[in-house]
Amino acid sequence: MSLFFTYSKADGSYMPTMAGYILLVVILLAVLIIGAAVTGKGKKFTAKQIAFSGVAIALGTVTSMIKLFEFPMGGSMTLFSMLFVTLVGYWYGTRAGITAAVAYGILQLVLGPYIINPVQPIVDYVLAFGALGLSGIFSKSVNGLVKGYILAVIGRYFFAFLSGLIFFSSSAADYGFTGFFGPALYSLVYNGIYIGAEAGITLVLLAIKPVRTAMASVKRLAVE
Repeated sequence: MSLFFTYSKADGSYMPTMAGYILLVVILLAVLIIGAAVTGKGKKFTAKQIAFSGVAIALGTVTSMIKLFEFPMGGSMTLFSMLFVTLVGYWYGTRAGITAAVAYGILQLVLGPYIINPVQPIVDYVLAFGALGLSGIFSKSVNGLVKGYILAVIGRYFFAFLSGLIFFSSSAADYGFTGFFGPALYSLVYNGIYIGAEAGITLVLLAIKPVRTAMASVKRLAVE
């Protein structure tokens, strides 16, 4: 671990070294290249699809830095960042959506890592953010963006809950969650607050007719 990560005694986390950051960037590029090669209905990603996906990832990354509130051990309510990430699946389907969402998760790991053991970042960054690509399941459905967004958020919430239960349960008693079910309730509440709050305001936004119309127009531009 010393080549790619350094240990911080202050909070028990690991920070990437320069070699670690290079490794993460290489993994990010590999995900994008492999995803572009295998995604789509028997064909590669087009330049237009790559461009639109890149814009969605970039917007998700920028808005993820606009944090309305943030918890001390990770997790924050952002300015619609999950919505932007789910757009790729809404436009191009599940495989493209998951590819973009995993790439976004790795980018989040590069920009703001919080690592306490080798498995935790896989759950917190790859699986949790990757689940946002599940929006693609409803890419062709009526009200597909809303349905896909809800499913994607549930997917992210599941993995965030799992991470909290497995890796951060020792903090449950500090917040009054004791007993056999204390860690599970702690993780449910902790992750439910910031994920649920952002999802709630996003669904309110998507309920506004001009916003839905604009999203439908953007999809037409993305897929035509």
